[in-house]
Amino acid sequence: MGDGMQLPEYDGLDAVEMARLVADKELSPQELLDAAIERIDARNPALNAVVHKLYDRARARVDKLPDGPLKGVPFLFKDLKLMLAGVPTSNSTRLFAGRVASQSSVLAERYEAAGVQVLGKTNTPGFGIMGITEPELHGPCRSPWNPQHTPGGSSGGAASAVAARMVPAAHGGDGGGSIRIPASACGLFGIKPTRGRVTMAPFMGEGWGGFVQEHVLCRSVRDSAAFLDAVDAPTPGEPYGVPHKARPWSQEVGQDPGKLRVAFTTETLYAGQTHPDCVRAVEDAAALLASLGHEVEIACPPFPRQEMIRAYFLTVCSGVAWFVEQTAKAAGVPVRAKDFEPATWMMSLIGRQTSAAELVDAQMTMQRTSRQVAAFFERYDVFVSSTMAQPPARVGELAISKAERLQMAALRRMPIKRLLDLALDKMGEGKLAYTPNTQLFNQTGQPAMSVPLSWSGQGLPIGVQFAARFGDEATLFRLGSQLEQAQPWADRIPKGVR
Repeated sequence: MGDGMQLPEYDGLDAVEMARLVADKELSPQELLDAAIERIDARNPALNAVVHKLYDRARARVDKLPDGPLKGVPFLFKDLKLMLAGVPTSNSTRLFAGRVASQSSVLAERYEAAGVQVLGKTNTPGFGIMGITEPELHGPCRSPWNPQHTPGGSSGGAASAVAARMVPAAHGGDGGGSIRIPASACGLFGIKPTRGRVTMAPFMGEGWGGFVQEHVLCRSVRDSAAFLDAVDAPTPGEPYGVPHKARPWSQEVGQDPGKLRVAFTTETLYAGQTHPDCVRAVEDAAALLASLGHEVEIACPPFPRQEMIRAYFLTVCSGVAWFVEQTAKAAGVPVRAKDFEPATWMMSLIGRQTSAAELVDAQMTMQRTSRQVAAFFERYDVFVSSTMAQPPARVGELAISKAERLQMAALRRMPIKRLLDLALDKMGEGKLAYTPNTQLFNQTGQPAMSVPLSWSGQGLPIGVQFAARFGDEATLFRLGSQLEQAQPWADRIPKGVR
């Protein structure tokens, strides 16, 4: 692992250990920077995870890093929404390619204040709307476990880079599973925090009606806790209130979670069927939990499936329509189909045809369901399912087909409301078959994590999802670290990295 490269121990270090070594002067930020750059240059060409390099910027800062809790840790930003002054954020769309941010996001400033070294931007699907990472602008990203397979999405580039040991952790965002899905596909730990936990200031208050939360993909539970501690303070004017943490998240790691009441299901939540490898992953996790002393039984939160699927897509499509219009406006061009990928344009058409009353009705559906699900979590502390319903797909397998492209082209010429409604319903049936289990917790706002507890018969990672009640990341960090100790995953490394 890391043979023939500078600092061979780099591949086995998590972010917390790197920061400790820097603080104790056993390693320098320069050594970590050089080791990370060497690995990105060596490993990225086969994976296409890093799409914009910031080496010169990182080198210019290496001797001026603030004495934060993560000083010297190599890090990557997702090339979507997160702004860093003087650096492009393309959102994987041609209109924003090369467009430089004039101001940083508060989150970006907090990461850098913690002392990380930002080395580049990672690949993401156009506007982050897919559970795969195959944008037309940058080309497909691949999994280091098997480059024929997807690393998931939309934080696929971040997951691929971390799994390949280019960096110990990378920024991601999750509006429908986009941290948890690639964490599952790449054998990583990833948690979507509670709605409102991580600020989107100053540019936005929320994304996709409150679905989107930003955090990191990483290999250790303590890294996830440390990064959240570094950035989770609210800013003035936040649209959502969120329960305050009782103490730093890092102090929850390693603490006894107590005897938890755990519900689990091997069924899918929103669409399709669960693959036998994913069923086995959940059953094995349930057995592990029982062996650790938790009360485990089969149960699932009640929710109106079809209404929630429709509410999810109506909300996302409305957000995409707004994003398309804002992108065109910023680029100084009219809103044109040719400037966007077919799936993006289709979703924007649906969003533009959605009435205010329909959007409010979707909001009411989600609010009623959130109360039902919250009541379920009065009886149970944790709900367990597979993160994905299928093992990671092959690159290109979930791409838009030629027939779908023709249908979309027809709709571009004739955006009739009834046809768009049909497209919306078809989207819910087909596009969720691989990833039907994550969206519910974006809609309810609850924290949920994917834990790398299993691998498929073909050696691909299979994540297990754990959701907790609103504001209760503490239980997830405690349970996650208990699982990490009971069934460690850090030493499982993709063959291409060894």
